[in-house]
Amino acid sequence: MRPITDTVNSSTRKSVVFPTLLGSVLILLMMVVGLIMLLNQGKLITISDGFFYKIMTLHGTGMIGAGALAGTAIMYYFTSQYIKLSKAIFVSNIVLSIVGVVMVLIGIFVFDFAAAWTFLYPLPAISGGMWGAAGAVFYLGGMTVLGTGFLLFYLDTGRAIIKKYGNLGNALGWPIIFGKTMKEELPPAIVAATMVTIVNTAALVSGAAVLIMSIINVFNPSFTMDPLLAKNLIYAFGHIFANSIIYMGVIAVYEVFPKYTGRPWKTYGTFLIAWNASTLFTMIIYPHHLLMDFAVPKWMLILGQVLSYANGLPVLVVTAFGALQIIFRSGIKWDMPSTLFFMSMFGWVMGVVPAIIDATIAINHVMHNTKWVPGHFHMYMGIGAVAMIFGFMYYVLKVEGLKMSSYLDKLSFWVYLLFFAGLTFSFLYSGKLSAPRRWSQHFPEWVPADQLGAAAAIGIIFATSIFIIRFAVSAKQIGTQKDEKETKEKLYA
Repeated sequence: MRPITDTVNSSTRKSVVFPTLLGSVLILLMMVVGLIMLLNQGKLITISDGFFYKIMTLHGTGMIGAGALAGTAIMYYFTSQYIKLSKAIFVSNIVLSIVGVVMVLIGIFVFDFAAAWTFLYPLPAISGGMWGAAGAVFYLGGMTVLGTGFLLFYLDTGRAIIKKYGNLGNALGWPIIFGKTMKEELPPAIVAATMVTIVNTAALVSGAAVLIMSIINVFNPSFTMDPLLAKNLIYAFGHIFANSIIYMGVIAVYEVFPKYTGRPWKTYGTFLIAWNASTLFTMIIYPHHLLMDFAVPKWMLILGQVLSYANGLPVLVVTAFGALQIIFRSGIKWDMPSTLFFMSMFGWVMGVVPAIIDATIAINHVMHNTKWVPGHFHMYMGIGAVAMIFGFMYYVLKVEGLKMSSYLDKLSFWVYLLFFAGLTFSFLYSGKLSAPRRWSQHFPEWVPADQLGAAAAIGIIFATSIFIIRFAVSAKQIGTQKDEKETKEKLYA
């Protein structure tokens, strides 16, 4: 199959191979960790409660960190066509991510830290003897190092956007929204990158504040903070950062489908209004995680519910509808990249539905601390954001003209989709049964759903392994074929 024309240079393509592969491998490992937890809850294996909560902490932290690392590779790859990003800072983020991951692993497995990714204050410093100061400091310090790397990347992206477009408002299309014209081209990738830069900068600064205060509290217990303020900062950080993964991934959808169909994805007024609305909503909807906290002001809870409803619609609608418009009667040739990207739209749409249900205060009081929440999030992440990452991997192989599709790949796609649907169903059904989402031991009536989830996880791990092996085997060739072509063109010029 003839490669699709891609304007990204070979140096940039080479630079995204390692973080994409590393992020994907870490995602696979976190899937294995998730399987172990399900097998334990399903009474198929037995692990200690202490070990369960350690790997639960790793699973939540690692899955988001790995997805974000691969997401930055997607964002860097496509936006580098329009703005001048610093490769040194991109690499620095990768290095700091590795250092942070090592610190987190030491904190969890050497010093037994097991407070979950939420690390709610004052739990890191007061563990009831489960872990000491070293575990808390290594984990919190590792998270701070990880956040620093990502913050540098987003600050550099913001710098590059402002340098070309004058300010972030222009990059969000404000002149177009108000009926004016812009001198510079404004592709959807830049609009999405601007939104991610704004929301994640706010999220990472919030996270850094509570992480540093928590570290100080570990060393000096007399230094205290308001627990409700700490929880707000933690969820402002975690919820925004986790959601941004799909917003980084959708950049690939905006860039790739026009190449397949020959139809441009235009930044028209409705599209820009939707992205501006999500920029605002994404930063202020996290209170739907606090609906069970009676001390939170009522106006804040109501705002969290209303905006949680609203946030699921603007970008999702214009993106899903835009994808259908571009694809309809386009004669698109379906292959692994296009199929995975199209599936990611389905996962995004479906994942939002149980999320909106959970954001309803009356339902949230009953469902939020059950497996209903991981049900919606695994659908949103697994069939949505992670599918975008795998689609990007196959796309890079395609533009290089490398083998990227076989019967095994196609089989793996259907296994991934169907088994992930099964996994999320098992979680949602467990939520209906009121199975708590953070218990290591389950009552007998909850066990069948856990066993179904474990069986589904095995299929997902198989399919994911095929995706990653396909990419890893060809990783050394990525970028080399274009280099050879450019060299020949220069020789014969």
